[in-house]
Amino acid sequence: MPRKNRSRKAQAREPRRSGPGLRTSYFVTCAPGLESVLHGEIKALKLARVERQVGGVYFEGGADDAMRANLELRTAVRVLHRVSRFQASTSDELYEGVGAIDWSQFLRPGGSFLVAAHSKDSELDHTLFIEQRVKDAICDRERERRGERPEVDKDDPDLRVHAHFFRDRCTISVDTSGDSLHKRGWRQFQGGAPLAETLAAGIVYLSGWDRRSPIVDPFCGSGTLLIEAALLAADVAPGLFRERFGFQAFPGHDESRWQRLRAAARDRSTSPGKLQLVGTDQDAEIVEGALENLHATGLEQQVSLGVARAEEFVPKSGWNGWIVTNPPYGERLGDVRELAGVYRRLGESLRRGASGYALALFSGNTELSAEMGIEFERRTALANGALPCELCCAQL
Repeated sequence: MPRKNRSRKAQAREPRRSGPGLRTSYFVTCAPGLESVLHGEIKALKLARVERQVGGVYFEGGADDAMRANLELRTAVRVLHRVSRFQASTSDELYEGVGAIDWSQFLRPGGSFLVAAHSKDSELDHTLFIEQRVKDAICDRERERRGERPEVDKDDPDLRVHAHFFRDRCTISVDTSGDSLHKRGWRQFQGGAPLAETLAAGIVYLSGWDRRSPIVDPFCGSGTLLIEAALLAADVAPGLFRERFGFQAFPGHDESRWQRLRAAARDRSTSPGKLQLVGTDQDAEIVEGALENLHATGLEQQVSLGVARAEEFVPKSGWNGWIVTNPPYGERLGDVRELAGVYRRLGESLRRGASGYALALFSGNTELSAEMGIEFERRTALANGALPCELCCAQL
């Protein structure tokens, strides 16, 4: 049975049900430094009330817009539906605020969920306690309404709930994405230290590539940068390879509308013609793995992969293309002292034979990038997981 004694204040915080025609609030997260790129992507989708914020981008829309965002955005990590915001400096205020939410619009009978919390500058600063208190409020609300408590599933929940505290203001969101959107679905081979697909797409955007000129990656690894570039050039929506998104488990989800959106995106994709994307790696097994990843995308005709040492790379004259690459920088792959020579010789090769190319080098070690002897005109601070990095760009 539903609770009948909730306060008017609590009832006022309860959100409206979201549907194709109702506009609600969403926050799309991304890796640090990619907010401007994500903002441009969301503007291109013509979503409403788009606003760049720290850590992501806000927009307003309906269920169809959330589905499109998950399907189309290349640099997004999660599309969070903001369900409620309220002041909560005590455990009871948190419990009341979460309990005021109608969880039946997000959680099916017998469904499972998981809570993740983040807190900054707030009285409630113990994230494990916050997660437990939110869990209790959801379970109690559902038991009162339906007569049964939902299960907590840490591995594969039907619903992911996010509780974000800042200065005692709590924002409760539900994750429409499910797994992180960097898990595109095309990766068959991991390699030693692959870039997240979302970060790779951001690097390609920030390189300034025109989507027509050649791209060369002399440190291609598992092929992530080249594959994301090929998907961008072919206008292939990154979500087409995924089997499941979080919103598909929501009660009231319209699967037929979702399949129509997928079909429209699939029909829109094109073959980019004479586009040339070239990658090399010194490890033949790594190149074989990259070919597996490439095969999973169906874009084998657009990317050429081979075995070669990066420091012996000689660009083809007259291409006037882009060199977009992520060399090892000693954190997970390679020894810094040995890598210094690799960077130095690669820099010499580029200065000698890459006139007319644009270079976008992603690195987490400024000393190594300095070994190249190239004056970078633009540096963009990014992050590879928790590691501060930068994208260094120059016209050669």
